[in-house]
Amino acid sequence: MRKSSHVQYDIEYHIVWTTKYRYRILTGKIAERARQIIRQECNSMNITILKGSIGKEHIHVLLSCPPHLSVSKIVQQLKRKTSRVLLSEYRELKKKYWGQHVWGTGYFCRSVGAVTEAMIKDYIENQEEYDENFKIIG
Repeated sequence: MRKSSHVQYDIEYHIVWTTKYRYRILTGKIAERARQIIRQECNSMNITILKGSIGKEHIHVLLSCPPHLSVSKIVQQLKRKTSRVLLSEYRELKKKYWGQHVWGTGYFCRSVGAVTEAMIKDYIENQEEYDENFKIIG
């Protein structure tokens, strides 16, 4: 459970994105630099990286995020920043990615949690009065 000034939250996402054309560019210094950029960006957005992995053509991260950030904004920021920095620092990438985009379009995201949908439904159903799918308890 994480806290901010007026909120307690436990929001976790598993996010995966790939390099454009699935080129296997994420090795050695480029992979290390990508990891460093992702860490910096997550830190600046108050996102905690719970686990991460950089493959040759894809990145997996398990993130704990504040509730005011949408997944699309998080991915947009991470992809934009890493693409811009990697292209500016590694000339060999400019030859492969002349269009200024290192990452393929889209991404995969799944929310993660210790509470299942069935547990939430059971909790809600076992409040005081029950009326169809949405009840009033006050």
